Amino acid sequence: MSDEAARRKVFSPARLGGLELRNRIVKTATYEGMSPGGVPSDALICHHRDLAAGGVGMTTVAYCAVSPNGRTFEQQMYMREEILPKLRELTDAVHAEGAAASIQLGHCGYFSRNTELPRRCSLGPTFRLNEYGLMSGVPFARAMREADIAQVTEEFATAAAKAVLAGFDAVELHLGHGYLLSQFLCPATNHRRDAWGGSLDNRLRLPLAVLGRVRERVGSDFPILCKTNLRDGFRGGLELNESVEVARRLEAGGVDAIVLSGGFTSRTPFYLFRGASPLKEMIEVEHNPLQKLSLRLFGRRAIREYPFKEMFFLDEARVVRSAVKVPLVLLGGILSLDNLETAMREGFDFVAMGRALIADPDLINRMARGEVTRSRCISCNKCVAEMDRNGVRCVL
Repeated sequence: MSDEAARRKVFSPARLGGLELRNRIVKTATYEGMSPGGVPSDALICHHRDLAAGGVGMTTVAYCAVSPNGRTFEQQMYMREEILPKLRELTDAVHAEGAAASIQLGHCGYFSRNTELPRRCSLGPTFRLNEYGLMSGVPFARAMREADIAQVTEEFATAAAKAVLAGFDAVELHLGHGYLLSQFLCPATNHRRDAWGGSLDNRLRLPLAVLGRVRERVGSDFPILCKTNLRDGFRGGLELNESVEVARRLEAGGVDAIVLSGGFTSRTPFYLFRGASPLKEMIEVEHNPLQKLSLRLFGRRAIREYPFKEMFFLDEARVVRSAVKVPLVLLGGILSLDNLETAMREGFDFVAMGRALIADPDLINRMARGEVTRSRCISCNKCVAEMDRNGVRCVL
C-alpha cells in the first residue's frame, strides 16, 4: 500500500459493527478525572466535545464502573439512572460535532481503595492482600462466589443497556490493565480450582460470559469492543501466546473489534504509559498521607519506568493480526501521520490515540489539512498525574 493510499484509508469512513465512523481514528479511553462524586461534569462533556470537534471518528469515555462496588475509588463514575441525563448531554455534544461516542465499562476487582465498599473488602478471583487499598483501609479482597460472578455479569449487561439509552454508539468492555476481567485472565492472579480458573478456557469463562450477556442486551448491530492485553508485563502474567487465543475466542464470541493494549495497573502501571514516570507530581496530588509517604519512600522502586518508542505495541499486535480477521484497533505510541499510515499498511482497521490528543485535541483536523505531521506530546506523562488534580490535561 502506498503512502498516499494509506493516508486516504486513515481518513476514510469505516464500519464498526452496525456503525459507520467518519474516519479510522479513535480517542482511546484515558481516565479523565472529571466526574466529582461519580457524576459526569460539564468539563467531561467539553473534553469529549473538543475531541469530536478536533476530528476523531470516535471518542471513548473512560472507565465507567458497572456498579458502585466496581469503582477503584469513590470519585469514579459508575453507571446508574441518575447520570443518564448528563451522559446524554455528552453524546449529543459529540454527535453535533460529527463523531461517534463510546463508553468503556469496567469493574476494578481487587484493585480498589474505595472506602465505601461493603465491609471494606474488594472482590477478586481469589482471596488476596490488596496492596493498593492497604493504606486506605481496604486491605483484602475475597474470592468471588458463584452469586458474585452472576451479579457482576448482569451488572455489565445492565450498564451496557443504560449506555444505549444515554445515546452511546458503542461500548468497550475492559478486559485489560489488571481490572477484574483481566484478573480472571491472568494466571498470576487467578488461582481458582473451579470452572473459573486454571486452564485458559476456564480463565476466559467470565469475560466470554460478560460479552455474551452484553450482546443479548444491546442487540446484534450495536458495536461492542473489548480492550485486551497483549502482555501483562510481569513474570507469571498473561503472555502473547495466550493473548492470541483470547482474541480468537472473542472473535468467535461476536465482538466487533478488539483494542490491543497491555500492562497491569497494580504491577506495571506505566507499561502502557511509556516514557517518563512523573513521581514528583504523583506525590503532590496524592491525598492519602500514608499513600503519599509510601510514594516518597518506595515510589522509585514500585513504579518502573519504560522507555518510550513510537508504536511500541506494533510487533506484538502483528502476531494477533495474523491470527484473527476481526477488526483490530492499534494503540501505543501513535504520534504521527506516518504512524497512522503504518498502521493501515500493517492491516489494522483503526488506530487509537491517547496522550497525543490530550496534548492537541485538534490534531486530526490539523493533520488532515496538512498543517502538522506529528503531535507535540513528549511522553512526560505529567498528564497522568493531572487526572487526580483537576482532570487530565497537557501541562506543556
